[in-house]
Amino acid sequence: MGAVKTKRMPRAVREQQMLDAAVQIFGQRGYMAASMDEIAELAGVSKPLVYLYLNSKEDLFTACIRREAQALVEAVRAGVRPDLPADRQLWEGLGAFFAHTARTPDAWTVLHLQARTHGEPFASEVAAMREEIVAFVTQLILAGAREAHRDPDLPEREVAGLAEALVGAAESLAAWANATPGVTARQAAATMMNFAWAGLGDLMAGRPWAPPEERAGTTQVEEQAGTQVE
Repeated sequence: MGAVKTKRMPRAVREQQMLDAAVQIFGQRGYMAASMDEIAELAGVSKPLVYLYLNSKEDLFTACIRREAQALVEAVRAGVRPDLPADRQLWEGLGAFFAHTARTPDAWTVLHLQARTHGEPFASEVAAMREEIVAFVTQLILAGAREAHRDPDLPEREVAGLAEALVGAAESLAAWANATPGVTARQAAATMMNFAWAGLGDLMAGRPWAPPEERAGTTQVEEQAGTQVE
């Protein structure tokens, strides 16, 4: 009496149905406020069945993070064609990133906000995803440097730092875009390109920005060298 009746279906399909419901509830209510009763009701199954499949609320949340992290990484990788110029590769990758986060706002909230603020093991799952994306962006920047120079003098540590900065900015921009009515994924990607590529383009072309004191120091050295030659 009163039990949720469920149709028989393959376990894998049922589990994805539960994860879909969990991502929506976790994304909209937060990990702490979300209840297994709500998730079970939205999934159209009984709460005991959710526990049977996914053991606990913590395991369910972890499964959501892993699934959505994998989906995001795959979307970004699939969006980049290696035969394109470096700027087009970055543009396509950003477009895929913002399109995916806009299409799955609850999943992005789970990854960007919920998983990071509730400690381990959730934060580690997101960190692993982020490391993979940063490594991918690092390779895009290195490819751009190789494209601009036959023998690029761009330190690997500097490239890694640029990739970290770019990914961090894109993450914040995605959260802002999802919360701002009327901002499309394409507009967000264009904003990110305008923010990042002008500087990256100069760097790859051998025109890095330097602090004023370093530029002034270079000028003084050049002037002293000129005086000694005279």
